[in-house]
Order: sequence, then structure tokens, then C-alpha cells
Amino acid sequence: MKSESEITTVGQGFVAGAAGGLAEIAWVTLYAGITGGDPAILARGVTSAAGVSALLPSSPVILGIILHMSLAVIVGLLLAFAWREFCEQWPSLKNPYPFALGALAVIWLLNFFVVLPIVSPAFVLLVPYPVSLASKLLFGVAAAATLQCQTASRSNGPTHLAA
Repeated sequence: MKSESEITTVGQGFVAGAAGGLAEIAWVTLYAGITGGDPAILARGVTSAAGVSALLPSSPVILGIILHMSLAVIVGLLLAFAWREFCEQWPSLKNPYPFALGALAVIWLLNFFVVLPIVSPAFVLLVPYPVSLASKLLFGVAAAATLQCQTASRSNGPTHLAA
């Protein structure tokens, strides 16, 4: 059976990932709007990079968004559990922003300079590096805001309503 802390961390990780994934979608949509681009091209690129275009050949954009958000939630869960562990090791940690921004910068570096050049070199060229880095850092900001709530709730102790 999972402890209340683990269940809470799963919930916060899910929210952190969803918030981060939506922040990236909003950023890419804004960038596309400013530059006259098409954000659907990036969603189709996610589907192609993941090698799952055949699953929904008539809806690669929808599949790309589903894949993006699924990966975002996985990243959010990993961040939430890692942050919880760091805070247990170092109880004085209160600010998750450097942690989340650093983690997302490392993820961006690995994705754009190691994984994607091998798996899908065309994906790397869909948006300029600074735009894709900003996207990942915005994910980090959104995730850190959720992790900040996790830190605050842990420091304030349980918040049960009196009967």
C-alpha cells in the first residue's frame, strides 16, 4: 500500500508534468503565431520522432500532443519524486526553481544534442535551439511552481479539517 506521501507526490508530479507540457505547447503556439509558423508541424514531428506515425496515420497532430503530454507527465513524476528525495536528504531546501530549471536544462541538452540527432535529426531543426531551450525552461518554471506547493505543504504539516 502506498503511503499518503507517495500518493501526494504522484498527484503533484502529474500536475507538474501537465503544467510543464501545457507551458511548452503554449510557448510553441505563441512562437508559431509570431513567426507565421504552424505548431502542428511540431506535433507531427513528435509523432515521427517517436516512430509511432502508423498508430493514427490520419491524426498525427493529436497523437503528437498525446505523446508530448504523456512524456511531460512522466518527467513531472520523476521531478516530484526526485525533489521529495532531495528535500528528505536536505530539509533546508525550500526553493525548487534551481532544481527544476537545472533538470530541464539537462533534459534539453540530452534530447537535442544526443538522442534526437540519432533518432530524428529533422526534429532538431523544427525550431531554433533558443526557442526549444526556452520551451524546456518554461516547463521547469511550471513544474517548479507545483513543487513549491509540495514543499510548502510539507513544511506546514498535514492540513486536515477538524470534524
